[in-house]
Amino acid sequence: MDMLVVQGGRPLEGRVSVDGAKNAALPIMAASLAIPHPVHLMDVPHLVDVRTMRSLLLSLGASVSADGDNCITIDSRHADGCVAGYELVRQMRASICVLGPLLARFGQARVSLPGGCNIGHRPVDLHLKGLAALGAELRIENGYIIADGAELKGNEVCMDGQFGSTVTGTCNVMVAAALAEGRTVIRSAAKEPEVVDLGRFLNSAGANIRGLGTSNIEIRGVDELSEVSHSIVPDRIEAATFAIAAAATKGRIVIPNAPVEDMTAVIDVLQKIRVRVATTTEGLIVDGTQPMRPVDFVAEPFPGIPTDCQAQLMALLCTIEGTSSATDAIFPDRFMHASELMRMGARITRHHGRATIDGGKPLTAANVMASDLRASAALIIAALAADGVSHVRRIYHLDRGYAKLEDKLTTLGADIERVSEHEGRKPHFLQKSSATGSKPTHRNT
Repeated sequence: MDMLVVQGGRPLEGRVSVDGAKNAALPIMAASLAIPHPVHLMDVPHLVDVRTMRSLLLSLGASVSADGDNCITIDSRHADGCVAGYELVRQMRASICVLGPLLARFGQARVSLPGGCNIGHRPVDLHLKGLAALGAELRIENGYIIADGAELKGNEVCMDGQFGSTVTGTCNVMVAAALAEGRTVIRSAAKEPEVVDLGRFLNSAGANIRGLGTSNIEIRGVDELSEVSHSIVPDRIEAATFAIAAAATKGRIVIPNAPVEDMTAVIDVLQKIRVRVATTTEGLIVDGTQPMRPVDFVAEPFPGIPTDCQAQLMALLCTIEGTSSATDAIFPDRFMHASELMRMGARITRHHGRATIDGGKPLTAANVMASDLRASAALIIAALAADGVSHVRRIYHLDRGYAKLEDKLTTLGADIERVSEHEGRKPHFLQKSSATGSKPTHRNT
């Protein structure tokens, strides 16, 4: 099993581009099942989750071929499967996104209840409620969602749950409604940019969807969707992760293709911390070289701070003197990274869905284990800011959502390398340090 070895203390500096958004690519790939024509996708990230979705599509009879770097063609003309099995679906929650497309295309579906990162309770009841409103009959048997709905009809659907709108639920209903008879209105729809990107993709294929990016999406069903080419939107979470890492290491970076319009809440909290953030012709510039101050923040549905950035921001706040707090209004139990950050010297206390960070004490290197995808990124950020050499284990989570993150960080000057836990080999930067007696350069806050 691989791990990342990180020598902390070097500020990140330089330019780094982000890949297409995982959370947009997966629902769009799933939606291709509803289109009996070739689908051409550009800027598809090289991720484990994308490979899992590819395998799932293949298992359902679609073909998936590479058309060059980050480009794929999905052809579902001969797709004939309606069973999304446990072995693939258990690997990631986004697999649930095939439910709506299968139901819309074939009038039936049998989809295993999904797995994915362990970040708290994530029921699928709103998916079922929404599809039932379109006329589908649904039940759960032996760990599978069984759906039948040969003639879906438009209706009013509410996607509001205990912790806000459901993103994947909105995606499922949107695809099903695109081919349902009549008019559908999705109330309390998720506004996330990835939902908007799915809607743009469907409209390019001939769907009639209005209100994208608002809480009320109106869909008028069409008979069939057609061949389409689409570029996946840049990943706002990856861009935010690099921005936060630059701040935590007291560095300065430029992200040329950062989707700034989708990052307003993250940029706002960084500026409150006194990180200099500016948009120029070069791209998004993040400058963390000045003293910072603590802040309180709440992770909530878009346009708020994403829950997928909560862990990374917590890692940054551990480096800032003073008391900060992090609240997750979407997944109140999403704080498994806190105990690992505390292994590195962080002082964190938890009360329900809120974590209080007593920051400013220098972080020190440690052996840590990632509990989920974004926790992996948080621990790497902490390791980059810490004194000494850290070992971040269970990075298979990381590979689900970041493509070659260590390579990108290396181009920014980080000392980080992927090694096998059992290999016993020193990373190249440690071999070089041992030979020269050099030490990393720390920049004071």
